[in-house]
Amino acid sequence: MSAATFVVRPVAALDIGHVAESSYTALDLEKCRDVQGETDEDYGMWSCKGYRGIPVYVMAGDQRSYMSYGRYAKTEPAAKQTLAAFNGEGKTIEWRLDRSASGATKPFATIVRWSTTVSSDAEAVRGEVLIVTRLAPGPICHVGYVDARANADSDALARKIADEHARNFRCGTDEPVTLGNIGPGFSRPYGD
Repeated sequence: MSAATFVVRPVAALDIGHVAESSYTALDLEKCRDVQGETDEDYGMWSCKGYRGIPVYVMAGDQRSYMSYGRYAKTEPAAKQTLAAFNGEGKTIEWRLDRSASGATKPFATIVRWSTTVSSDAEAVRGEVLIVTRLAPGPICHVGYVDARANADSDALARKIADEHARNFRCGTDEPVTLGNIGPGFSRPYGD
C-alpha cells in the first residue's frame, strides 16, 4: 500500500512545547497483504503500511471491521474493538503528530471515518463515525468517537479528542470520550 502523505498542517500549539499536526495516508485493502478468512463470517485480515511504514492491521467479520496499529497490532486492545452497528473502515487515516522543537514528528493518535448501518425494526440508517485511536507507547485502543454526520465540525471534534486525551488515555481503565451531537446513524462501541 502506498503510504504517501497528502497534507501536513499545524493545528495548535500544545502546552508541552509541541505542535500537533495532521498527516494523511490512504487505506486501500486491495494494495495490502491479505490472509483469507476461514469461515463465511470471517472475511480475513489485511496488513498494510501507514505513516512512515507504521503497520496497520485490519480484520473484518460478521459485517464489522477492526483496526489496530504498530508492530504488535494483532495483540493490541484495538484489534478487538469495533462499533456495535454493522460497519466498515474508511479509506483515509489521519495521523495526529507531535512536532518537537528539533522538527521531528511522532504520531500519537489516528482518526478514521467509519461507515455504519444502524438497524431498527422500521429501517436501516446509514451513518459515519470518526474513531480516535491512541498509538504507542503503551497499549493501542479507541479513545473516542464523533458522529460525523450530526456535527459540521466533526473533524475538529475528533482532533480535540486526540489532542486532549490520546497521549494519557489508559486503555481498559478510562472511558472513551464522545463529543458533539449524536444522530440516528451513530453507533456506540460493541459491547456498550
